[in-house]
Amino acid sequence: MARLQALVAGLAVSLASTFAPMTAQAADPVGFYGASDDPCANSAVQTTIQKRFRHQVTHVPNLPDVDIVDFYGASQTRYRAASSNSPIERRYCRATARLSDGRDRTVWYLIEYGQGFASIGDNVEFCVSGFDRWNVYNAHCRVLR
Repeated sequence: MARLQALVAGLAVSLASTFAPMTAQAADPVGFYGASDDPCANSAVQTTIQKRFRHQVTHVPNLPDVDIVDFYGASQTRYRAASSNSPIERRYCRATARLSDGRDRTVWYLIEYGQGFASIGDNVEFCVSGFDRWNVYNAHCRVLR
């Protein structure tokens, strides 16, 4: 009997939501980040950087064991629109990261649109000044500037 009541309640909720008035949706969405949000200051991008930085300091030898506690002063430094020569839209950003040891470090990062896993979502590449031990992004994070 309890299963039947749960089924009836579920159907009632489904029908109610089907016939409820819907809000209008935009035909052409502005993008993943929205029109008014600054993509460089987006919390999803910064959270991705924090998680990957934690992985980096854990797995690269001789790096201090610190975390990124906060970001501030995020701004766009360069923008490359998609074109026939370069079909990937790229946004280059700079921010200051407060580390768990109390120091501030410059973070240079790149948002590549449509370059996530299997081309779903966006890719974020980053470099924290003083933490690129193997010079992946050249000296002083030059590749991402």
